[in-house]
Amino acid sequence: MKKIRNIMFVGTGSDVGKSVIAAAFCRIFRQDGFHPAPFKAQNMALNSYATPEGLEIGRAQAAQAEAAMIPCHVDMNPILLKPQSDHTSQVVLNGVAIGNRDAYSYFRGEGKDWLRREACEAFDRLAARFSPIVMEGAGSISELNLRNRDIVNMPMARHADADVILVGDIDRGGVFASLYGSVMLQTPEDRQRIKGIIINKFRGDLRLFEDGRRMIEELCQVPVLGVVPYLEDIGVEDEDSVVLDKKQRSAKDDKVNVAVVKLRHLSNFTDFNAIEQDNRLNVYYTTEKEQLLRADIIILPGCKATIDDLRHLKEEGVADTIREAHRQGKTIFGICGGYQMLGMSIDDPRQTEGDTIHIEGIGLLPMRTVMGEKKITCQTEFTLATNSNDMCKDGVKMRGYEIHQGISTPIDKSTYKPLTIKADGTPDGCIADSHCMGTYLHGCLDNAAMVDFLIGKKNTESFDFAEYKEQHYNRLADHIRKHVDMAKVYDILTRQ
Repeated sequence: MKKIRNIMFVGTGSDVGKSVIAAAFCRIFRQDGFHPAPFKAQNMALNSYATPEGLEIGRAQAAQAEAAMIPCHVDMNPILLKPQSDHTSQVVLNGVAIGNRDAYSYFRGEGKDWLRREACEAFDRLAARFSPIVMEGAGSISELNLRNRDIVNMPMARHADADVILVGDIDRGGVFASLYGSVMLQTPEDRQRIKGIIINKFRGDLRLFEDGRRMIEELCQVPVLGVVPYLEDIGVEDEDSVVLDKKQRSAKDDKVNVAVVKLRHLSNFTDFNAIEQDNRLNVYYTTEKEQLLRADIIILPGCKATIDDLRHLKEEGVADTIREAHRQGKTIFGICGGYQMLGMSIDDPRQTEGDTIHIEGIGLLPMRTVMGEKKITCQTEFTLATNSNDMCKDGVKMRGYEIHQGISTPIDKSTYKPLTIKADGTPDGCIADSHCMGTYLHGCLDNAAMVDFLIGKKNTESFDFAEYKEQHYNRLADHIRKHVDMAKVYDILTRQ
């Protein structure tokens, strides 16, 4: 196995493009004959994924593993924090949920040495199998109040003896101050570890920034390895929910309109990346009554705080709007938490999600859900159940994954109609009628056959989402190669 030094991408803040740049480098290193793997010690995200072993990691590392052309593994993201409220998160350690923690207790440092040890051990296992490890930091590297408790940024870089590349977002403004401040606020030891700067999301004529580039190098005493232009329609999955603010918000007259209910704790929004590329569809995110009723299909997505989000939908009148849309003949489709909400009731006897023990559902699916102590995480193949529709009788095999806390059971087993059948023969989901159904399977809409079934007609233009992603990983790699001095990068990574 060819070996070079490990590399770590850190940021001046959140959403500067670290995840996407790390994915690009995973693909570049693989193209250049190395065997890279991604790593992020600690993630805070509601977008997660199930590994082939049935363990849970952040979606960004799963996408980066795809870019590296390897199966994802829990060692790539040993600690995952899934926010449940403004003050609490579920802690997932080595792929398994170990309970909820309030932010004060977690970030105050309780058990931090133990978590740091777990993260370092995961990195060591990964580094024994791959080279280089393409590491990603979290948020800003200059949060001085968190420095002693940080397990994901510079302390992890020191453990890995990684060369650090600082990423700044010029599109949001203030890039000079954020880059300079990020470098100067480091300890002398950590400052020396920062070997390069990438300025991301540039708009305009690159020639006009040459003076700015020289100024940054003089101020920071760190070489600028590249100024990367803003890349539209990047096609690489993101884990940061801020991308939802850039999504469509309203219906269009010339498309099949698909409204995704924008829940407060919406998770796994990558479920909709594939259908956003379907030319037949206009996918948009909203809770506005007018826009929901204009939709042909309303999707209730997954979420991390199902009971809380359901209560909010009721209070805001969105639940009534969904029922009204169903009466009008609109298709209602629930995924995971959205599937649970569409049922008759949700019970949480162990108070897994909070203080509420029982809540009535929206009442469109004849199912009851009980929140369990154990989280279900797995990948699976599935087919549409033969009762679903004539379109599914060819038994097309599809792939998806499950990440959920609850178990849903039919109110009347004698009349229960599953939506899908999993590879082990067990039923999944429920179909109440031709325009109301739900499933636990994330990623189901990545499958063309499932999309065709949902909209009620076959696509005359074939769309391979896996191939689409491959093309975009290569497109992203080409973009980075064009605007980042890879010769300098390799010089840094091969120095003794």
